[in-house]
Amino acid sequence: MRTALLVAGMVLLVVAGQAAVRLLIDHQNAGLLTWLPGGFVAQLLVYLAVAGVGIVLAAKNAHRTPTTQGKQ
Repeated sequence: MRTALLVAGMVLLVVAGQAAVRLLIDHQNAGLLTWLPGGFVAQLLVYLAVAGVGIVLAAKNAHRTPTTQGKQ
C-alpha cells in the first residue's frame, strides 16, 4: 500500500509540476484545467496545490522503517 501511495504522489508531482511550468511558459495552454474558471492564476494555483499534495504524499510514504537485521 505504501508503494502505491508513493507512486501516486510521484505521478501527481510530475504531472502537476510539468503542467505548471508549461502554463507559465504559455499562458493559453492550460492542459487538463482548461475548463476551470478564474483564468491563469486559478489554473496555476490548482496545479501548484496538486503538486504540493504529490510532494506530501510521496514524502510520507518514502521513509522506510529501520530493520533489525544484523543487530543482536
